[in-house]
Amino acid sequence: MTRHRRSEETVRRLLDTALEVYPADFTLRAVTTRSGVSMGSVYHHFGSLEGLAAALYSRCMDELLGTLVAATKEAADARDGVRRVVRAYLGFTARHPDRARFIHAAPYALDLGPYAERIAEAKASRLARLNAWIGARMEEGAVARLPAAQVEMLLIGPVAEVSRRWLAGAPDIDLDEAARVLPDRVWLSLGG
Repeated sequence: MTRHRRSEETVRRLLDTALEVYPADFTLRAVTTRSGVSMGSVYHHFGSLEGLAAALYSRCMDELLGTLVAATKEAADARDGVRRVVRAYLGFTARHPDRARFIHAAPYALDLGPYAERIAEAKASRLARLNAWIGARMEEGAVARLPAAQVEMLLIGPVAEVSRRWLAGAPDIDLDEAARVLPDRVWLSLGG
């Protein structure tokens, strides 16, 4: 195995292990003990526990955004695309609760502020594709002309809140029910 390949494998193992131990024992000691990777390797690749968390957040967010972008590619029209994005987000949460939990909790539980620029850069290309898709629907008149932040709140806000509550174990939250109800409600808020 080449040095580059070993380095990639070490990074992957650290990220996988960090996700496994989060949130119960998210410490450098837990990550290194469970992964079998040295503390020095963590510092070499990530600089700190927060650097590891930022990289893991970026990886999880990339998977989520990739799922949402893929949902728009199959859409017949704006309504179908919005509905697919809502269902894709809920489906991601159901299939990958560990990743969804990290996305929703880590920015509040850990100090990722120093890594905000790096995280934003990692999300930029997928967000640009999602925004381009919604922007084209605005140009067609199918989606209301709103600032990007408003669109994000209407499209992602309700779904993210349902996901957060489900991940927290709220007894009255059912992702299947949300997948039946929310897509049309979210569309009503965005439709042109």
